[in-house]
Amino acid sequence: MINLTDKKIMVVVAHPDDEVLGPGGTMHRLISAYGCQVRAVILGEGITSRSDARDAEKWKRELEVHRSNIESAQKAIGYESVGIYDLPDNRFDTVALLDIIKIIEKEKQGFNPEVIFTHHGGDVNIDHQRTFEAVVTACRPMQQEDVKTIITFETMSGTEWRASSDPRHFLPNMFVEIRKDDLQAKIKGMEAYEFEKRKYPHPRSPDGLKIRAQMWGVANGVDYAEAFQVIRLIEKL
Repeated sequence: MINLTDKKIMVVVAHPDDEVLGPGGTMHRLISAYGCQVRAVILGEGITSRSDARDAEKWKRELEVHRSNIESAQKAIGYESVGIYDLPDNRFDTVALLDIIKIIEKEKQGFNPEVIFTHHGGDVNIDHQRTFEAVVTACRPMQQEDVKTIITFETMSGTEWRASSDPRHFLPNMFVEIRKDDLQAKIKGMEAYEFEKRKYPHPRSPDGLKIRAQMWGVANGVDYAEAFQVIRLIEKL
């Protein structure tokens, strides 16, 4: 049984907006109603893959706006702190996995979380896949490891686009009921991202996010919910 009340939770994501698209409503609920301390760790810059070659100088203005959007999304969701890094967008496969692991280990040492939320390992996005691999590796279940719970989430416009024949589909085994205000916070946080928000019927649109929350809600007898897959849970009874 997972008890998240008063927990220190770290949300490790690949790009600015992923921390909202995945567990945004749940984060808002855990912070506002359950006294959780939440820190987001955003590993990649999230912009430069829109060019044929990575050129951060070319995207300097957009990168600055993107970073300022993180702050607006943070205020919408209410999490207390954020670590922002500059790994190349959609090119995490060009970065040594160990380097990503080292970032997560450093963040763990600074924040000392008990629970980590991160991407589903089967997402179509390579950065999401590598983030998942790095989190699992950085949190080996050894005696001195404080992270006892690892939970993955779906990231709309990534998780659901996996090929039907692929065995790595997102199979949720945990659902969190969220309220209307949690959903509104999620939508507000997503709308803060000027380069990522979309119009319906895109899954990142406000209506798309609401429909998804309603779908998981109806599947579980509530109005709205978010879906998760528990990867590791170590309980001392």
